[in-house]
Amino acid sequence: MPHSPKAPAGRSYLAIPGPSVMPESVLNAMHRPAPNIYDGELPEMMPALVADLRRVARTEGHVAIYIANGHGVWEAALSNVISPGEKVLVLATGFFGHGWAGMAEGLGAEAQVLDFGKSATVDPARVAETLKADRAHEIKAVLAVHVDTSSSVRNDIAAVRAAMDAAGHPALLMADCIASLGCDVFEMDGWGVDVMVTGSQKGLMVPPGMGFVFFNDKAAAVRRAMPRVSNYWDWTPRAEAQQFSHYWNGTAPTHHVYGLRAALDMIHAEGIEAIWARHAMLARAIWAACETWAAGGALQLNIQDPAHRSHAVTSLHLPAPQATALREWTERELGLTLGIGLGMVDVNDPAWHGFFRLGHMGHVNGHMILGLLGGIEAGLKALDIPHGAGGLSAASEVIAQG
Repeated sequence: MPHSPKAPAGRSYLAIPGPSVMPESVLNAMHRPAPNIYDGELPEMMPALVADLRRVARTEGHVAIYIANGHGVWEAALSNVISPGEKVLVLATGFFGHGWAGMAEGLGAEAQVLDFGKSATVDPARVAETLKADRAHEIKAVLAVHVDTSSSVRNDIAAVRAAMDAAGHPALLMADCIASLGCDVFEMDGWGVDVMVTGSQKGLMVPPGMGFVFFNDKAAAVRRAMPRVSNYWDWTPRAEAQQFSHYWNGTAPTHHVYGLRAALDMIHAEGIEAIWARHAMLARAIWAACETWAAGGALQLNIQDPAHRSHAVTSLHLPAPQATALREWTERELGLTLGIGLGMVDVNDPAWHGFFRLGHMGHVNGHMILGLLGGIEAGLKALDIPHGAGGLSAASEVIAQG
């Protein structure tokens, strides 16, 4: 008989930067027969669910919910405030910034991209300079990704707003928080964000399939002045829903709603500030291990300055093809799945096999992260990949200190 790959016993660990690990309470909440969508507990839970979403986003603004992934809410947000021929300024620090720009262009907008590379944050001074030069105020919105999942850079959204205000520019500030919401500190109202998009499958700990657009009154006024918005993407009836079906413009993703209710209960029981602190501590443990391994080998963190690193995802580099070899080894031997190096180079470039990512978002704790790091350290040893000794001990010290 042909040899079959080893199937490790025990529970596998998906350590990719989304979909994230789903809590048992979320899965159990979804494990039920199809509910009535016209009456009963499902419609009745919606006002509180929307209010609790606002609490996570730190906003008193409006919420529109879509049956969509992150790309869907990119389009939803743009469709409500940007008309064909209008211009947006996109601040790109990785694959997903360019992706949002492409979405805008696909809707007929002109996307002016300020590209800061894949290993650096947005420079607010360049943003202010660009907006000051736009004396006719042709730029209608500034698009910024809070955490780009490909590069793991964390941008200072409050500094972007300050740059816009310093330039005296009236454009909307739109933030992509798909990777960061519920992981990294985000203050929608406090930072002056007009529109924010996110998805269900990362910090919110729910399976992929739900997308959310949060918007303030300034953005709502722009929507009212739009010549037209497609019936499906229009956020107004969703945000002002009086009947259950109005939230969805049709049949609801019923079981996702139950899962989201359970996830929000977990988030508010822990407290969002405590969640931010937990993610920060676990991220520091990962960085401590990676920096220790890097000191004696070729491993590199994509973002050198810890102040600019995401607390939800870490992007790493090894000489190709060692990253792919490491990912294949941990999955085959340990049931541990690491993330691919998305968007750092073209997938057809052999250098693609030199990048990988670690997801540490949502339903994660210290022993899970130590298991992740222990698996990587075992893989480095098994594959004879040069690395500094003591990475796991360095991570343990961070967690011990709390």
